[in-house]
Amino acid sequence: MRSLRVAATALAALTAAAIAQGAVADGHLEKAVKARQAQMQLYSFNLGQLGAMAKGDAAYDAKVASAAANNLAALASLDGSALWPQGSDLTAMPDKTAAKPEIWSTYPAIAEKGKALREASAALAAVAGDGLDALKANIGPVGKSCGGCHNDFRQKK
Repeated sequence: MRSLRVAATALAALTAAAIAQGAVADGHLEKAVKARQAQMQLYSFNLGQLGAMAKGDAAYDAKVASAAANNLAALASLDGSALWPQGSDLTAMPDKTAAKPEIWSTYPAIAEKGKALREASAALAAVAGDGLDALKANIGPVGKSCGGCHNDFRQKK
């Protein structure tokens, strides 16, 4: 029984290595990095609209606030696992990404940070159209959850 488990583990490792090599060969890693960077740009665009309102740099608009907050919540709820293949970090692709390899070695921590973003963006979406005070009271946890990943798992520029 033990030798069967060892053989199965070895087969799984070889399969994963072959898939990863195929991903590099067909440009999958670069496509994944570009897609996740596009997702981050969408986060930034929507959070920027909300942040401008919260800071007083833009007039509060309930419709715009609701749309931007709903977009954040939708983005946060996407299954982004295909955007983060092993090997798509700055050690393997230094000119393409700032993602640290620790993303893949600290999986429970990164999953918790993703959960925090989903929860914070859903809470913001629920109230963003209810007035500037509601927006201001709920935008901080979204920014904090973004920073939680960026501070720990992204190389500083």
